[in-house]
Amino acid sequence: MDSCVTPLRHGSLSLVQTTDFFYPLVEDPYMMGRIACANVLSDLYAMGITECDNMLMLLSVSQRMSDKEREKVMPLMMRGFRDAAEEGGTSVTGGQTVLNPWIIIGGVATVVCQPSEFIMPDSAVPGDVLVLTKPLGTQVAVNAHQWMDIPEKWNKIKLVVSKEDVKLAYQEAMYNMAMLNRTAAGLMHTFNAHAATDITGFGILGHAQNLAQQQRCDVAFVIHNLPIIAKMAAISKACGSMFGLVQGSSAETSGGLLVCLPREQAARFCAEIKSPKYGEGHQAWIIGIVEKGNRSARIIDKPRIIEVTPRGAGAGGQEGTPTTTPSPEALA
Repeated sequence: MDSCVTPLRHGSLSLVQTTDFFYPLVEDPYMMGRIACANVLSDLYAMGITECDNMLMLLSVSQRMSDKEREKVMPLMMRGFRDAAEEGGTSVTGGQTVLNPWIIIGGVATVVCQPSEFIMPDSAVPGDVLVLTKPLGTQVAVNAHQWMDIPEKWNKIKLVVSKEDVKLAYQEAMYNMAMLNRTAAGLMHTFNAHAATDITGFGILGHAQNLAQQQRCDVAFVIHNLPIIAKMAAISKACGSMFGLVQGSSAETSGGLLVCLPREQAARFCAEIKSPKYGEGHQAWIIGIVEKGNRSARIIDKPRIIEVTPRGAGAGGQEGTPTTTPSPEALA
């Protein structure tokens, strides 16, 4: 599971906790702090938990930084982390800071809740539909952005993408990584989700396989559609086996929720999450189905690539091309 659930001695309450940390992957310290916090909270959101009682911040300050660099960078990272926590309705009350050769940021999220407040990720049944709430391709976008200043690496991809494309994809990736999955977590209850996980370091296929293995029923997940930040699939292909984005093995950071929903609820979930009442930027796509099987997951040989247009790219459907979410019937 994405979080540990510990039944408490008092009443029917459970303690739910999770922790995560990683190295910086974007240039903006403030955004890096927001991404780190969103990534920690996402483990709670993957279980349908929308409230967090407390957060701790884990911070490693690099010994290689000058005093001036530390004084400028670290407070921005900490502020980004705290601001994201406040957006999630919680606060950072403590943590641990150490000196280290590398910068590391992460945290711990804790909540005490009733059984009705979380959804155990083990109840998918044949006929369910798989929904994803953020596009894939964050690792590819971040790496391509770094490569713009490294000629030998940029030369590998310059025939399939422009620097403007990469800049837009990087901004889109950063925006998505910093976005909380809290709205999706709440809608999991509204639309009777049967199971979910968040997509991070193991890629879409790795996390789908992990989730499939936890199910009580004999099911298999089949992924037909891959929503990917525009041009990132082309970059991945140009780089050979480095990323494996279309194969589902490319790592993501603070990715979306992969949710198993009843067939009749999936399209409604996708429509509802885009409602203006939840703010801008929320997305969702039907990407596959749950069928009878041996608790496994796979991507079909030629998945449909949905190119998700970055927000800064001007006119165009934010949901990507094609601009309509496939119906469950189209995947059956």
